[in-house]
Amino acid sequence: MTSLQVTDLTVRHPGPRVSPAAVDGVSLEIPSGTTLGLVGESGSGKSSLARAVVGLVPVHGGRILVDGREVRTRTVRDRRRLGRLVQIVLQDPDTALDPRMTVRQALAEAATVFRRLDRATRAERVTELLGLVGLDPGLAGRLPRQLSGGQRQRVALARALAVEPGLLIADEITSALDVSVQASVLNTIRELQRRLGLTVLFIGHNLPAVCHVSDAVAVMRHGRIVETAPTDTVLRAPEHPYTRTLLTCVPSLRVPPPRRSSP
Repeated sequence: MTSLQVTDLTVRHPGPRVSPAAVDGVSLEIPSGTTLGLVGESGSGKSSLARAVVGLVPVHGGRILVDGREVRTRTVRDRRRLGRLVQIVLQDPDTALDPRMTVRQALAEAATVFRRLDRATRAERVTELLGLVGLDPGLAGRLPRQLSGGQRQRVALARALAVEPGLLIADEITSALDVSVQASVLNTIRELQRRLGLTVLFIGHNLPAVCHVSDAVAVMRHGRIVETAPTDTVLRAPEHPYTRTLLTCVPSLRVPPPRRSSP
């Protein structure tokens, strides 16, 4: 399992002039095997923070520690090490999926990034990954355009899991999906966290939905964390006015409990 610690993190948008910080002195911590929900409106800095953790944007101040070691992306070796520990799934699954590759090819490619697998083992791994995210193995021969939005998002999730990361960052992965599909994907995230012992940073703007999958919640506004508390506390007794606004302005997402598998 993998822990994440962010201390006084600052990230600025690129440009010729000094711009307001997208992430302004943010500190947060996710203990191993737990889920932290990061919630806030669009433009609050959530995605900038996520991309900083995986090394996609430069950090202008502060520290990011994964398993107690500072995140560095200066060399190929650093990037490979970070890629083995941390994976991100984005809002638009098309950014992660090659439209020319079948689901089988995409998952097999990801599964062999850090280790060699023979043909039979690759096929078994693809079937295993599809099962993990609740997809029929019969979809393995399809191209992304032949899948629904929810199915493509699950394939992107399976692709991230293929390298067996300890930390998974889910960045607005349900925001483009229908409400009924959102509920199913949220339950999948909960089940994966439990089964695999993942550490998860779950990012969204729908506070009830984020709370559904999270042990604790951090509320972000204008690049800063304004409140952090256990999920029950945020739902029942939020302290910050902005948190209370998020609770009242966003309709509750009714998520049925995950079905238990037959013994």
